[in-house]
Amino acid sequence: MRHYPINMNLEGRLVVIVGGGRVAERKAKRLVGAGAKLVVVSPVLTGPLALLAAEGKLLHLCRAYQPGDLTGAVLTFAATDDPGVNRMVVEEARALNALIDSVDAPRESDFATPAVLQQGELLITVSTGGASPALARRIVEQLEPLFGPEYSEAVSLLGTVREKLLTEKVGNAYNDPVFAALAALDLPALIRTGQRDAIDQILQKLSATGATSGSVGAGKKDPS
Repeated sequence: MRHYPINMNLEGRLVVIVGGGRVAERKAKRLVGAGAKLVVVSPVLTGPLALLAAEGKLLHLCRAYQPGDLTGAVLTFAATDDPGVNRMVVEEARALNALIDSVDAPRESDFATPAVLQQGELLITVSTGGASPALARRIVEQLEPLFGPEYSEAVSLLGTVREKLLTEKVGNAYNDPVFAALAALDLPALIRTGQRDAIDQILQKLSATGATSGSVGAGKKDPS
């Protein structure tokens, strides 16, 4: 079984999780962070899930799953400890053409959620195709020291510079090598060591618009 990797915009889209345990909790936290309109169907919730419900970040249907609970959902999760219930959720999702992740039956699922390392807009995902989620999480833990908070700022800076260049009257023939040169720079290292002046010099040299980290609204100057 091979998966097609994709990053999905779930802002305001309906997502339904059937189940209120630890697995559902892990799914819910990231879905809430992605801006999904989340519904959790379960007679009971873990403490963190109950807190999300109390904060209005998800809608809790405090009962067992019922047919029709998945109507209108773009993504669905079967995450109960009852294989029979999970199977009914899968069948309803299939009937509604909704994508389903059945946590206890990867081969019946349409997608799998990978282990994730995120720093701002930088998103690194690791998947073993469902063979070993524990190994995927271990690999993410090994990557964490290599991609610190400086990568969040670097990606934000590169994105803002790219947007500025694309809105200026600068041709693609110029933009392409500039984008390549910016991506090749070790901006995270410069940010981590506080070399803001060096970053500005690089941006001014590469940018036909004379951009700096301050002029594009990215990066944080040292108080001194």
